[in-house]
Amino acid sequence: MTTTATAKASPPLVIVAFATVYVVWGSTYFFIQMAVQGFPPMLMGALRFFTAGILLLGWCYIKGDKVFVKRDIITSGICGLLTLFVATGIVIWVERNIPSAMVAIMVSVNPIWFIILDKANWRVNLKNQSTILGLIIGFAGILLLFGEAFLKSVTGSMDHAKFTGLLLLLAGPMAWSAGSLYSKKRGGTAPARVNTSWQMIIAGLAFVPAAFIHQEFKGLDVTAIPLQSWMAIVYLIIFGSIGAFRAYVWLLQVRPATQVSTHSYVNPVIAVLLDVCFAHESISLVQVLGLIVILFSVLLVNLSKYGKLKFKAPVTKTIGNINNCEQLSAVSDLKQIKALAKIAYRI
Repeated sequence: MTTTATAKASPPLVIVAFATVYVVWGSTYFFIQMAVQGFPPMLMGALRFFTAGILLLGWCYIKGDKVFVKRDIITSGICGLLTLFVATGIVIWVERNIPSAMVAIMVSVNPIWFIILDKANWRVNLKNQSTILGLIIGFAGILLLFGEAFLKSVTGSMDHAKFTGLLLLLAGPMAWSAGSLYSKKRGGTAPARVNTSWQMIIAGLAFVPAAFIHQEFKGLDVTAIPLQSWMAIVYLIIFGSIGAFRAYVWLLQVRPATQVSTHSYVNPVIAVLLDVCFAHESISLVQVLGLIVILFSVLLVNLSKYGKLKFKAPVTKTIGNINNCEQLSAVSDLKQIKALAKIAYRI
């Protein structure tokens, strides 16, 4: 007798979904920079996340999800403030002065901070030699990038705003990892799409007072904002915040999580290529080397997980004896999917 553990996925759809996650999430850095060239940064964050959150929440309501569970809203709110308002807010703010390629390289250290801040699993994670080596190499990559930036700052070839932006980018991945870990440990009853909706809505609302503090409403002329900035915001709302997230969650249901997680290595490369090819930004040999070192460190940090995190029967599974319930892993796989999907969305 044959039973399907997860929905059978068409190979072309799988390819399209992977391409969406790889390219769209990798391109958000490029489009953020395009948006802030004509739109006040904090207002852009408010418009992007609040609009995307409302649209996604409306879809959840239509699907019949329970969208007004107080505990889930509070948990999602705290997570959204850390990951979207603080972490992504820093990215939006610094991209006024720093090329998106450099920002993507700095943000690629996210998985390293996950290991460092996940105190509950230190005993397990830090027992692995590849993880420890990955952490050391990762920080070496950061020092390599900051060494170049510091020398440029001292010699006057890098202005103070850019160097300050690089320092802020150290805090961004820390906030993202802290918020994601908080969401994972608190858990909840709502589907990932509902949690993500509230995270975006609450983060979007938090950007509004930040815009007032920076006096972004003062003298704002909406008609003076160039079309390309508006188009960039529309792209970030529809594709960056909604489309790629849905593709990611679907991939978790039909492919092994270790395959889906490869976006961590592809996204920064896509961001660098877009910045160099279309924004015509120059990238130094040291920055390329720093990217390679950091991505290699992320690979080492995740190496032990590739042997542990396995979805039995990602597409179909043949069960010889239906009475042998130990062969059925759909429930445990579903729990893994929900845990991963809660931190699935990207910048």
